[in-house]
Amino acid sequence: MQFHRRLCDVTVLDPACGSGNFLYVTLEHLKRLEAEVLGVLEDYGGQQALDMEGGYRVSPEQLMGLEINPRAAKIADVVLWIGYLQWHFRTHGDADRLDPPLLDDVDNIQTRDAVLAYDGKTLRTDEDDEPVTMWDRRTYTEDPTTGERVPDESAQVPVYDYKNPEPAEWPEADFIVGNPPFIGAKDMREALGDGYTEAVRDAYLYKVRKSADFVMFWWYKAAKAVRGKLDDWDNAAERFGLITTNSVRQTFNRKVMEKQMKGSPPVSLVFAIPDHPWVASADGSDVRIAMTAGAVTDQPGTLQTVTREEQSSGVHWDVELDEQTGNILPDLTIGADVTGAEALEANEDLSNRGVCLFGQGFIVEPEKAKKLGLGKIDGLEKHIHRYRNGRDLAQHSRDVMVIDLYGLEAEEVRERFPAVYQHVKEHVKPERDENPRESRRKNWWIFGEPNPKLREMIEGLERYIVTVETSKHRFFQFLDGDIMPDNKLVVFASDDAYHLGVLSSRIHVTWSLAAGGALGVGNDPVYSHTQCFRPFPFPAANASQKATIRDIGAQLDAHRKKRLDAHDDLTMTALYNVLKKERRGEDLDADERDIHEQGLVGVLRELHDELDAAVARAYGWEPGFPEEEILQRLVDLNAERRAEEEEGHVRYLRPAYQAPETVETQAELELDIQVGGDGAPAEPLDWPSGLTPRAKAVRAVMTHADEPLTVEQVAQHFYNARRSDVRELLETLAALGHVEATGDGAYAT
Repeated sequence: MQFHRRLCDVTVLDPACGSGNFLYVTLEHLKRLEAEVLGVLEDYGGQQALDMEGGYRVSPEQLMGLEINPRAAKIADVVLWIGYLQWHFRTHGDADRLDPPLLDDVDNIQTRDAVLAYDGKTLRTDEDDEPVTMWDRRTYTEDPTTGERVPDESAQVPVYDYKNPEPAEWPEADFIVGNPPFIGAKDMREALGDGYTEAVRDAYLYKVRKSADFVMFWWYKAAKAVRGKLDDWDNAAERFGLITTNSVRQTFNRKVMEKQMKGSPPVSLVFAIPDHPWVASADGSDVRIAMTAGAVTDQPGTLQTVTREEQSSGVHWDVELDEQTGNILPDLTIGADVTGAEALEANEDLSNRGVCLFGQGFIVEPEKAKKLGLGKIDGLEKHIHRYRNGRDLAQHSRDVMVIDLYGLEAEEVRERFPAVYQHVKEHVKPERDENPRESRRKNWWIFGEPNPKLREMIEGLERYIVTVETSKHRFFQFLDGDIMPDNKLVVFASDDAYHLGVLSSRIHVTWSLAAGGALGVGNDPVYSHTQCFRPFPFPAANASQKATIRDIGAQLDAHRKKRLDAHDDLTMTALYNVLKKERRGEDLDADERDIHEQGLVGVLRELHDELDAAVARAYGWEPGFPEEEILQRLVDLNAERRAEEEEGHVRYLRPAYQAPETVETQAELELDIQVGGDGAPAEPLDWPSGLTPRAKAVRAVMTHADEPLTVEQVAQHFYNARRSDVRELLETLAALGHVEATGDGAYAT
């Protein structure tokens, strides 16, 4: 009887209830469970009647909803009562036992915003007190001069300001369920308007990142509800369960979850499905979804992953699920905490995204570039570059160029390159005039995001490494230094094929797939340089290992480019589609066999196998470790490197750029060290103070030695060096792989 009364008291909130579907299903399940309980009570001597006479029953009053659309809210209220009546008539057949006999007016579906509260909204006005409007982002017209499709400036909508915006309060409930709106961060302004987007982001400042999707405001509030209030723990919700897009695993969304899962008390994920097909009809939502359920508990979570999916009749999918139990991480995996790895100083300032144009008119064909003066007007070659985006690299290159006027004022452009000025004014300015950001409207002749840091990073490099941010296959390649990368390319500021080789290896690709997540209906892997590159620990390879990896990396890059140049219809995606199929041992169809022959995929496979083995050996590992072990080893190595860096030892990937002062200091030290054939110093040096300078000094001595040195021989290079300190440093350097113990008390590089 106590369980039945608890069942009749439980409350459920859907803070994005729409027309009430989730609440209807919840009511249906509660009534079914109640029927089972009442059946048991009846078997125990009529206890059912006693409880019913006491007024205990599951009713729509226990179900609450928030819905901003008044019409949908009214429908939801009616749907719940209809569902209740349907259950009653299915169970009892008439209205004689209906309690209450008339429907209660309980106002449990509230018509209001679920995430934002404010004191009022007013039309935004300019300095002349005129209403501010903006392009509706939907209506286009034809430009009378160029004939091109451009925004229709007459299609304006008002911009509102929200007074005192703050997070909305939710009714207290035992359980929270819902399917909040699927609106990406970049689409919020278009879908919700500038004023509302700015207000909601300001209201949740430092709580939900501005780069997070709209759904994460619901996730944050649901997590806070189960964590309770500092002064009122008893009113915390027991559990929440939300359906979101599968982008919940992406970096900026994941950060919202991470913060709540590391709070006090922490939220634990008790159930999750990271990637599941949504409706399958032609007019359905073209998304993939994730499901997450959270609670404050120590119980292990259940993670289900889709192993097979097949469209069935109607809008549904038939799926098969694999199940794991354990600690579910913020990236919705169980295993090594890849997303918890911290950024390494060694990798700092070497990765970035490309430029973001905010104006398609910047892109021109080579012939158009010539008409604008390229090759004829002195200096223009510095402002019209080759341009590549993700599709250019994964599919077929458009071989287009881009007008890049960064560093020039508009008047200077008009004076020096009048044809270019006119082109940009006619083909870029109309679009930029409607941009909500003032700086982009004002500086219409340069890229919306010109990325000066990227320019600094790749300056002087004849080539640099890139990967496509969102791509079916994760591959890395060199681009020539004069090519301007699009913002959908991730750039690595290195011209070293050794770095290309490590990034292209199975070890790094496995890491990047775990750290970066996937996106969209195609479930394509996403490479976030902050999550995939910055924390990734490169191997402590010696010179010979680096040379091997460098050679294979260069061969890999050259092989693919030669095959693509030789066959116009061949693409990088096609090469890796076939390679992946061959690795699975599947038969190739006729078209795939042609790709195999044209792309020499057998050679491509062999190069990757050799590269994978070489990189594994550089880590000191046996080739072929399973992915779970690779990830755990990398997480552990990341922690070791972080500890090293806290002690002052940073393994810079490109020290001449990242830390030129350390390179100069090291070079000066090495010039001062002269080692004789017997390992004796020509002139002893002062023994440095501090662990890091001493380690650098000992490494410099070892680097210049022609043969292995003992502790005594190394100590002789310095005045007043204690043998115990030198021995400890050599042992540490050996453990880190910088020197090698020869077994006879000596050390060698």
